[in-house]
Amino acid sequence: MKLCIAEKPSVARDIAKVLGATMPKQGYMEGNGYCVTWTFGHLCTLKEPHDYGPQYKSWNLFLLPIIPQSFGIKLISNKGVENQFKVIEKLVSECDEVINCGDAGQEGELIQRWVLQKAKCDKPVQRLWISSLTEEAIKEGFQKLKPAEDYKNLYLAGNARAIGDWLLGINATRLFTKKFGGNKAVLSIGRVQTPTLAMLVQRQKEIDAFSTEEYWELKTKYRDVIFNAAIDRLKTLDRAEKGLEYLKINPFEIVSFEIKEGKEKNPRLFDLTGLQVEANKKYGYSADNTLKYIQSLYEKKHVTYPRVDTTYLSESLYPKISGILQSMVIYKDLISPLLEQPIPKSKAVFDDAKVTDHHAIIPTEVPPSQNLTREEKLIYDLIAKRFIAVFYPECKISNTLVEAKVGTIPFKTSGKQILEPGWRTVYAKDAKEEPSEKDKDEEQTIPEFKVGESGTHEPMIHQGKTSPPKPYTEATLLRAMETAGKQVDDEELREMLKNNGIGRPSTRANIIETLFKRKYIEKKRKNLIATQTGIQLIDTIEDELLKSPELTGEWELKLRKIESGEYEANQFKDELIQMVTELTKKVVDGKAKVFTLHEEKEEVKEKKKREPSVKKELQTWEEMQCPKCKQNNLMKGKTAVGCSDFKNCGFKVSFDIFGKKLSDKQLMDLVLKGKTSKLKGFTTHPESLTEGIISLSPEFTIILS
Repeated sequence: MKLCIAEKPSVARDIAKVLGATMPKQGYMEGNGYCVTWTFGHLCTLKEPHDYGPQYKSWNLFLLPIIPQSFGIKLISNKGVENQFKVIEKLVSECDEVINCGDAGQEGELIQRWVLQKAKCDKPVQRLWISSLTEEAIKEGFQKLKPAEDYKNLYLAGNARAIGDWLLGINATRLFTKKFGGNKAVLSIGRVQTPTLAMLVQRQKEIDAFSTEEYWELKTKYRDVIFNAAIDRLKTLDRAEKGLEYLKINPFEIVSFEIKEGKEKNPRLFDLTGLQVEANKKYGYSADNTLKYIQSLYEKKHVTYPRVDTTYLSESLYPKISGILQSMVIYKDLISPLLEQPIPKSKAVFDDAKVTDHHAIIPTEVPPSQNLTREEKLIYDLIAKRFIAVFYPECKISNTLVEAKVGTIPFKTSGKQILEPGWRTVYAKDAKEEPSEKDKDEEQTIPEFKVGESGTHEPMIHQGKTSPPKPYTEATLLRAMETAGKQVDDEELREMLKNNGIGRPSTRANIIETLFKRKYIEKKRKNLIATQTGIQLIDTIEDELLKSPELTGEWELKLRKIESGEYEANQFKDELIQMVTELTKKVVDGKAKVFTLHEEKEEVKEKKKREPSVKKELQTWEEMQCPKCKQNNLMKGKTAVGCSDFKNCGFKVSFDIFGKKLSDKQLMDLVLKGKTSKLKGFTTHPESLTEGIISLSPEFTIILS
């Protein structure tokens, strides 16, 4: 009998169906010579300090650093986990061969190896490695099973990452809490979390220290085109007014007129970070929610494996591209021009040298069904249009640069015209973003000027103010994490810096969520703001190693080298042990500071005052304001409550959530307070949760936790 172990029940069902293992048993499926079972993500974790000795139960400064002789693993303490592990353990002892069907990435490899290690597996192990969950991909994967040994370095890198995070997280958190927390606060330190917070704090300090200054610029209008003076900004109104008087008495003259034709390269396919950035910019979705939506689309077989960090496709995929495009019938108007001739095989799309474990995120041949959520449809649309756009011709543009003078003062203007839209055709119907001042200047239609022509003009003064640096949004923070804090707009350069980024694409969303949970950062509209607690924590940490994105990026590079077999996992561990030992001595011997915990007390009081008044005022659904658009009232239908302008707003809450019908009172709590009390009786949750609190996410999706 061959035993297949998947990472979750839904994936196990897909695999079992393809293999013909259709007989349900307690905790697994059986048939056709196969047993197919599953984990629930992590069943095992690294042992905690107290597992190595009872003395570590209490946080004692003088017992640090805690460095186990060898790191052990244990089952997560949960009845469901324990029961499922017993099933796996029994099947491992009875089978002839194990097929590791875990998530095809570093974390998935680690999850499965720990479980097999805990189950004392001594059977031969093969690895299923697939990039989508379609029936065709699963069949193809089982025809090309690989020895587990091929993925040993992937496991070693995942294990080294977990041990590194344990060594630094456990020791530094206890160290700083006992030294500076004053028994009032746990000061959470993390290998990736802390440098990420440091970037936010640094930006916050730059904004707070910024002193706004007024400036004046000279402009003039000639033949309905605005020209800007090509001189430094003027610091006083007096100088600007003198300049204006000078312009009024001198004629305008064209000095040079140049048109250059150029091309705008196609956008790249999405990796996970790129998709999270785009979804945040376009729809305001958090990185964490975008990951949930794309994971759901993957499990529904509509897109390929999402936790990737490459924007390229394998060359072997080229023959399948036409078939995928043909299956995307809802985009047939955009696709039909592509299918009239062979699909271009560009190095900007197909490059084996740029693909590691997986290729970029693309649609599969399985078109989306009607039962997708609104958010899933929008994420699919982003992926589908990007996939179509990369095969269109480049966009041809003309850049016009005009130089002029008024007396001795030089002026210039520029404009950009699209000659052939190329790939921009794919996005022609998308809602346009509000153009910036620079974009508005570029959008000027510039007539043909002749060198030497002269005439009257309309000079003016433009008053402006210097702007502070912009706060991070989730989109810009993800990009900064990807490049270890370096601001890089060029896609090719960013691709080169990815190996030195901090965190992995699959973990960055969780790092940001952790900073929210710890109350080190907060969100104001789309902006991420470091709280006083977050700022004070970073100020307390004097050691640059803990908060430097560049140094953390170097650790990430070493982990990638472990994955490729160029670096020893034990050497990485030894380096971190040395760092933690030195850090402990430095902090213990150093002076203590007083860490003041800042609490947002006013907001809590405000909420308590506000909620009862809302309840008294709003007696029926029709009188309630939609919490999402805040412009229309709600209305009650046969199966759901939603915004009266649902078509544009999209807010809707079904009476039936994860198989449980909610009462009017429970629904009102959800809409008014953003969450219900603890409820039981859920039967269709994808992670098999049967009880918990239903809440609305910032993007107004339903969460059970």
